[in-house]
Amino acid sequence: MGISHQWDSESGEWRPPKRPALGPVTDKGQTELPRWAERRSTTRPPPRVVTVSLVIPSKNEARNLATVLDHVPDSVSEVILVDGLSSDVTETMATVCKPDARVIKVPSPGKGNALRAGFAAARGDIIVAMDADGSMSPTEIPNLLYFLEHGFDFVKGSRFMVGGGSLDITPIRRAGNFALVGLANRFYRTQLTDLCYGFFAFRRQFLDDLDLRSTGFEIETEITARAVLVGLRVTEIPSMELPRRSGNSNLRTFRDGARVLQTLFHERARAKLDLGGKTKAGRGGIGIPENQGQGADS
Repeated sequence: MGISHQWDSESGEWRPPKRPALGPVTDKGQTELPRWAERRSTTRPPPRVVTVSLVIPSKNEARNLATVLDHVPDSVSEVILVDGLSSDVTETMATVCKPDARVIKVPSPGKGNALRAGFAAARGDIIVAMDADGSMSPTEIPNLLYFLEHGFDFVKGSRFMVGGGSLDITPIRRAGNFALVGLANRFYRTQLTDLCYGFFAFRRQFLDDLDLRSTGFEIETEITARAVLVGLRVTEIPSMELPRRSGNSNLRTFRDGARVLQTLFHERARAKLDLGGKTKAGRGGIGIPENQGQGADS
C-alpha cells in the first residue's frame, strides 16, 4: 500500500505527508525528546576501560631493557619492573626509558619470587608477564589481550605450535621441554605445546585462586598447571622467541628442569588432595576444564 501524497498549494506539487515530531516543539523551535527516549539515552553506563599491568622480572638486564620498554604498546596501562638484586644499572635504565614505570626491589633471588611480587603489586584488570632480556617481543602483547577479551582467562605464548618458533633454544632444552610437556598433558589431560615459557597473561581477579608458591623458573609451569586445575579457560597462541640481546641467562638447564619436574608431580598430588583423590583434567584442546564447553564463550 503506497503512501498517500498531499497537495501543496504553495509549491503546486504533490508531496508526502510530514512526519510528526518525536515530541513537542519548544519556543526556540527545538524538538523535545519523549520521556522514554530520555531514559534510554541517560541510563546506559559508558563502556568500562580495561587496564593492563605488564610485569617484567629482571636481574642485570640494563643493556636489554631499552629495547623491551621502547616497544611496549599503548594498551599497557602500567609497567612494573621487579629488580632481583641487580648489580648493574637496571633500575636507572628502567626509569630513563620509562619514567612512569614502577620499580620494585625483591630481596630474595629467583624468578618466582620476582613474579609473585610483581603480581601482588599490579593494579590492572589484566596482568601480562614477560622477560627483560629481549627474547620476547612486546608487540605480541595485543595478541594475548585479544583472547582474554574474547572469553579466555589465561593465555600463554607457545614457541612450538604452528606460527611460533625459537631462535634461542638449544637442542637439550628443546628435548627437555618436549618431555615435560608430554608428562603435563598426561597428568592433566591437556594438549599443551609449550610449558617452560614465561610470556603469558591472565585476569588479575584469579590471582588468589592460582595460589602461586614457586620461587624459581618453575613458576612458569606452576601457573599453567594451576590455571588448568582450578578451572580457568586456558589457551595458547603462537609466539616467536628471539635470541637474548646481551648477557647470559640465569637459567640452569638441568637444575631448573628438575624443579619443573618436581612441580608437575607436586601440583598433581595437590589437586588430588583438593578433589578427594581425583585429578580434574582439561579437555577439548588446551587446558579447558571439564565443566566448560569447547569454546571460550560457551
